[in-house]
Amino acid sequence: MAEHLHFLPLGGCGEIGMNMNLYEYGGKWLMVDCGVTFNHDLGIEILTPDPQFIESRSKNLVGLVVTHGHEDHIGAITHLYSKFKCPIYGTAFTLGLVKRKLQDAGMQSMAELHEIDLKGTFKAGPFEMEFVTMTHSIPEPNGLYIKTPGGSVFHTGDWKLDKNPLIGETTDVERLKEIGKEGVDTLVCDSTNALLAGRAGSELDVRESLADIIAQQKNRVFVACFASNVARVETAALAAEQAGRKVALVGRSLHRMVEVARECGYLADLPEFISEQEAMKLPKDQVMLICTGSQGESRAALTRIARGKHRDVRISPNDMVIFSARMIPGNEDDIHRVQILLGERGAEVLTEEDGFIHVSGHPSQDDLRDLYTWLKPKSLVPVHGEFNHLRGHCKFAEEEGIAHTILPHNGQMIRLQRGKAPVVVEEVHFGALALDGQDLVPLTSDHLGEREMLKSMGTIFITLIVNNQAKAIAPPQITSYGLQARGKHGSLLDAVNQGIEEALEAVASQDAAHNSDKIQDMVRYQVRQVVGSYTGKKPMISAHIVKIKGKKS
Repeated sequence: MAEHLHFLPLGGCGEIGMNMNLYEYGGKWLMVDCGVTFNHDLGIEILTPDPQFIESRSKNLVGLVVTHGHEDHIGAITHLYSKFKCPIYGTAFTLGLVKRKLQDAGMQSMAELHEIDLKGTFKAGPFEMEFVTMTHSIPEPNGLYIKTPGGSVFHTGDWKLDKNPLIGETTDVERLKEIGKEGVDTLVCDSTNALLAGRAGSELDVRESLADIIAQQKNRVFVACFASNVARVETAALAAEQAGRKVALVGRSLHRMVEVARECGYLADLPEFISEQEAMKLPKDQVMLICTGSQGESRAALTRIARGKHRDVRISPNDMVIFSARMIPGNEDDIHRVQILLGERGAEVLTEEDGFIHVSGHPSQDDLRDLYTWLKPKSLVPVHGEFNHLRGHCKFAEEEGIAHTILPHNGQMIRLQRGKAPVVVEEVHFGALALDGQDLVPLTSDHLGEREMLKSMGTIFITLIVNNQAKAIAPPQITSYGLQARGKHGSLLDAVNQGIEEALEAVASQDAAHNSDKIQDMVRYQVRQVVGSYTGKKPMISAHIVKIKGKKS
């Protein structure tokens, strides 16, 4: 019986970020990318895919291939690697970032890293692989050509077409055409911009536009961008130099990214950056600061600057803040909040709605059409996008003549068949883990649900001393958080006391005075109901019952 090639996404389908893809052939598994997504709620900063499925099969996991160095593709490695230790494969720049993450986590001796040349070939188990140079918004993005006896796959990673990427090589179109002639059974493809007509645009055009904008400014200029967008960092720095400005980097991840880039031969022609302290001493028209925080991240440099909490950098009236990055879905509120804070401090804020200061790193429809033409895939599996992106990608591919498409979901084991439509053959466990402090916990954990309720409904703590007849022998001690003391229908304290009285009456009527657990449950229930009628909210109720012998006072 012939072996089949299978594809299993555990993250990245139906969502932006948290990419984790698995391929299986002959009982052996290959992981492609291991990323995070960022979370700005409930005290949780990042989410990772839940690797439970592959953790239980780690002995048959032959390797992890990282296509490029963005956090949504490498950010979960230090959090999850101990669960499935296996060799890691990547090009020099990407592994440079991975190495620093492992060093910071004290895991550098644990991981087996294999540096692969650009356009290099390598093998892990039954998977013969080749890195194909693509373009994206970070150095050394790679498409991954996978060949097995059960079929071939081209896994794009993140990509776009850009004839002038400014950092790194252009997409290896000739090799893509050669692979198309060899025959690609399945294309697993980035879908982020599949709903957009036209092309993604070129970094060269952004560089020219940004230089014009910066040259017109008379005060300090701040540029917020992804630290990983090395070409944009270079663009901003060269535009500043052209305008006679010195440049400071603000944000630890920017310094790290530039360090790794220079080690790999990038950014060699840039002038040296100055310190944040030096930048603040220079005349305003002679300095520019490149900052992290384009997505409104709570700990990022620009957010701290906007709040007036940065140790060395401050915003002055009429300074210009340029958001040279795409607004990732889900981050809108955080970004707007930072922009409002900047405006309150008198800064001018420029976004891509106001000027040509950004191009996407992902393919629009003309780019996708070209890739289909070169690779001639028989089937498409869209990944890296929300479901409207994946669904739109399927529709577009079908219109362009791709014979078979499938709308994948995380946790679906998909059989990739030569000349036939991909088919779901199994549903497996998937989910998300939240980094809660120093611990990874399931996103569905009870305490996270409680935290969500605390955020939306508030909480009330009650200590109640009762005798053996379930009668209060002292006034209850009541503390509330996140609730108004007086609402439309009266006092919160009155509502709580009413609920306690009704609870004790109910306990007595049920002849349950001897049962402390029953008293506790009834107090929690009655108080929640009565407070709900007073305030319109049903908060969490914590009731501590102290039972002693005595008479009602």
